[in-house]
Amino acid sequence: MFQKNNVLMKLKKQFKIHAKRVEGVVKKSEKGFGFLEIDSKISYFIPPKKIKKVIHGDKIIAKIGFSKNREIVIPEKLLESFLTIFVGRLQILNKKFFIIPDYPLIHECIPCTFLKDNLLNFESGDWFLAKLTQHKLKDNNFFHAELIKFISKKRDPFARWWVTLSKYNLKKEEPKVNLDNLSISCSDHRQDLTNLSFITIDNKNTKDIDDALFVKKKRDNSFQLIVAISDTTSFIDTNSELDNIASERGFTNYLPGFNVPMLPRILSENLCSLQPNEKRPVLACKIYISQDGRIKNKNKFFIAWIKSKAKLSYSNVSDWLEKKKSWISDDIAVQEQLLLLHKLCLSRMKWRKENALIFPERKEYKFHLSKKCEVLKISIDHRRIAHKIVEECMISANFVAGKFLSQKEGFGLYNNHSGFDISSAKNISLLLKKNNIFITPKELLTLKGFCKLYRILKKKKYKYLNSQIKKFQSFSEISFLPNPHFALGLKKYATWTSPIRKYGDIINHRFLKSIILNKNPVLLKNSILQKISDQKRKHRLSERDIEDFLYIQYFQKNNLYKEIFDAEIIDICRGGIRAKILKNGANIFVPKSFIYCNRSVIDLNIDKGIIYIKGKVFYKITDILKVQLTEVRMDKKSIIAKIII
Repeated sequence: MFQKNNVLMKLKKQFKIHAKRVEGVVKKSEKGFGFLEIDSKISYFIPPKKIKKVIHGDKIIAKIGFSKNREIVIPEKLLESFLTIFVGRLQILNKKFFIIPDYPLIHECIPCTFLKDNLLNFESGDWFLAKLTQHKLKDNNFFHAELIKFISKKRDPFARWWVTLSKYNLKKEEPKVNLDNLSISCSDHRQDLTNLSFITIDNKNTKDIDDALFVKKKRDNSFQLIVAISDTTSFIDTNSELDNIASERGFTNYLPGFNVPMLPRILSENLCSLQPNEKRPVLACKIYISQDGRIKNKNKFFIAWIKSKAKLSYSNVSDWLEKKKSWISDDIAVQEQLLLLHKLCLSRMKWRKENALIFPERKEYKFHLSKKCEVLKISIDHRRIAHKIVEECMISANFVAGKFLSQKEGFGLYNNHSGFDISSAKNISLLLKKNNIFITPKELLTLKGFCKLYRILKKKKYKYLNSQIKKFQSFSEISFLPNPHFALGLKKYATWTSPIRKYGDIINHRFLKSIILNKNPVLLKNSILQKISDQKRKHRLSERDIEDFLYIQYFQKNNLYKEIFDAEIIDICRGGIRAKILKNGANIFVPKSFIYCNRSVIDLNIDKGIIYIKGKVFYKITDILKVQLTEVRMDKKSIIAKIII
């Protein structure tokens, strides 16, 4: 009777038309439950039958409804599919072919076809690049994908590397280009410095050596430093095939196990590399530094020939300077260079500590891999005195380049960091005041005030406060216009010291050489800035993905569930704690259920980075915890731990 009631049917129709709709992103839990996340605080439950129509990460419009006195949403319209071009594993079931996307919270087996080759040549677990061609929410209730490209067999030891590079559309090997007509330009104008005792300091196995150093002491105890950088642009013409390739790649990609060079290895590891006892073209900068470490104004850029007298390693140089006596150079001139560079480094560090900012010491971790790409061990790479020598020389050279370009041309490719914006400065000033630190918002917006703040915050007692204030910091950026680099505490900064590895440094070489040789600079489109930034982000993500994979492999292989680790809290999120194991650098997750026995009394304050239990501060970002692993899963790409009290 009710089904035929015209009034009731009309009301239902009106309710359907006027039902409230919301826009959000689909989030699935590890157990398969689905939610539509509107913002950081509002989310709606998606019923199990309806969640099958969407994929984790999809942006959709959904209709609000009710089920069992609970507000729910029904997916209605797809705005943006999370999956477009993606990497996945082939799955063969009953002679039918499916692709499983390589994402922890996406478990759909999507039917697929491969037009280029016969899929019978492949097996379950092989890796492919795929394109989603049909979506259930808009294409007749059906998912379908087309396999675009074969990536790797599942048994390939480097499978995860090839998968990751494909995922971010990064190259897997060195550039292939015809180098038969390669020649050096501007060779007639070069100064001959081959008689000077230049040295290079790098990792033991480094082949792409792009910087060499020479220093001498003046009568007034000041220093004259020459930083010589491989003149890569002497081999690469603007807008040539090789230049376009380097522009597209942006960087050399350094991954655990191997690197993918920006330039052909015949250039990066041979003709452009400052190998010992080989005559090489360089772009050089003569920098005058006072005894107290201040860089003077009379600095000079020029092109030259040099011949490195020694290829030294960080470990050997540090051992010798730290008087560990495990290595010694038999060349007196090389020894003299090391002693002078050491003195120069200490004076520059002292000056930067008092007048700019020094990088905080951060642990770096190194994976030692077998030929089968299995992790043998993970070690901490300590920054020793030799690293600091090279770092101080490169920072000095980049500072001088920034100043030189801004004075001569008014533009270059600058590394800028703007510190805080006005609204952030006001909030920070109030936060500091609560901790008895008095710096005005106006002062925080200046380079001097920014440096003053971080010299205070480097004290151990302000570690948590430091982490909170860093959330307000802007990100560094590259620009054609010069601005201060607040994070370094320097008024100008333009990198040019790694042209073998960074296309941005090639750009600055061309700007610098246009001034030296009195030529018109080649003007660039703003799009190159975004391209370099995008490539840098992809390289960083690819390195992180490989590292995460290796950590999971390492923990699974060594069965470290009984070991107790020290871990530093790096983030508080809705579901629990993210922390870093100090011994090996692995990122772990501690779920809310493992923080305290009674979940109802736990308050996770994401904004403050604090966990309250029964209203009292229990944990906060930067705290060190004792943790024990509970679960390590490759399919979920997760390392789960619990707190040991």
